[in-house]
Amino acid sequence: MSAQIWLGLLSGIAFGFVIQRIGATNADKMARAHLMLEGEIPRFMLLAIIISSVGLLGLQSANVGRTLIIPVSLVATGLGGILFGVGWGLCGYCPGTTWAAAGEGRMDAVFALLGGLAGTALFAQLHEFLIPLLHAPTNMGQITLADWFGSRPLAVAVLAVVFGICIWIIGFLWGKSTNAAES
Repeated sequence: MSAQIWLGLLSGIAFGFVIQRIGATNADKMARAHLMLEGEIPRFMLLAIIISSVGLLGLQSANVGRTLIIPVSLVATGLGGILFGVGWGLCGYCPGTTWAAAGEGRMDAVFALLGGLAGTALFAQLHEFLIPLLHAPTNMGQITLADWFGSRPLAVAVLAVVFGICIWIIGFLWGKSTNAAES
């Protein structure tokens, strides 16, 4: 196996361990996060995005790896986001946490995983029909934050600051709602 496969495997195992420890493989804890009763999981997700962004910037600066920028399509992205949100709301897992929870042996996650695989198979069959219908009419091209801000480091800095503020707000507001519920 190549070094890239080993790196991907090891980083995937590490991420799975972390999301299991934070509680993202527990559908009840995930539901409490969606109901704004527990802020640990959303804060973790935002922190993971910040760390990943800084890491990706470092890799790109060192000319290591490759980034594939997918064109933005308002309709396709919007519908995908709705499907993603409905699926997450129904089963209590996002795609990554579904795999980790299934690995823990949670049967609800196994069924969610099977549903996700069935949805993926259906999309693969309808892909050629859906792209011209949903993606092409609202294709806006390859847009990135770096394009908006004029440089990658500035885009990462803005993202880190904005998400850092969001982490603080979640801790501040959701901490109050948790404390009020406990009183």
